[in-house]
Amino acid sequence: MQRILVIDDDPAITSVLRRGLTYEGFAVETAAGGAEGMAIARDRYPDLVILDIMMPGVDGLEVLQRLRAVDTQLPILLLTAKDAPADQVRGLSGGADDYVVKPFTFEILLARVRALLRRHDAERPPVLRFAGLALDTGTRIAQRGGRSIELTKTEYELLHQFLQHPRRVLPKEVLMERVWGYDFEGSTNVLETYVKQLRQKLEARGESRLIHTVRGAGYVLRES
Repeated sequence: MQRILVIDDDPAITSVLRRGLTYEGFAVETAAGGAEGMAIARDRYPDLVILDIMMPGVDGLEVLQRLRAVDTQLPILLLTAKDAPADQVRGLSGGADDYVVKPFTFEILLARVRALLRRHDAERPPVLRFAGLALDTGTRIAQRGGRSIELTKTEYELLHQFLQHPRRVLPKEVLMERVWGYDFEGSTNVLETYVKQLRQKLEARGESRLIHTVRGAGYVLRES
């Protein structure tokens, strides 16, 4: 089920969109302001964002900028009463994928949402997710707790293996073969060093451990 986040300070709008989009089979979350919306996006990453511009506090254009700083591919649709051509140019130039002016027809909005999601699914490499951790296989950048984590080539390959097999114990020999190659003749200390580096990056802000050691067996990606 694809997740849509609606960020709008008008409760009538969020209510209509929640009911309509839920009926169409989407999982919908709503936020009454920019700060709340960004917090939700950080904890439960959406597949698409519907975003108002004129909101108190953190406005929609600032939210757009911050979301784009984290993910350049996330589909974002601006839904706003600002209908001047200059406003539309500003929103689209700022990184929005589409721009719908209020008042709007739900059927048209729904069609645009589905079109954005289809285009996104067709163009974007898959993102592997587990327990709040995401790995973009296109950019090779991981995300956790709203922060981006840059990985070396080997760190990426190792994390990719874990995310492809969550909760499954992966023997050290299997990881060595898949990450370093069948002809690798080095010590398993190399693997232990990279697991340690990955843990440090994934837990840099005090997050819970996800990569666990299974004595005598190998490693497993699971919740604490």
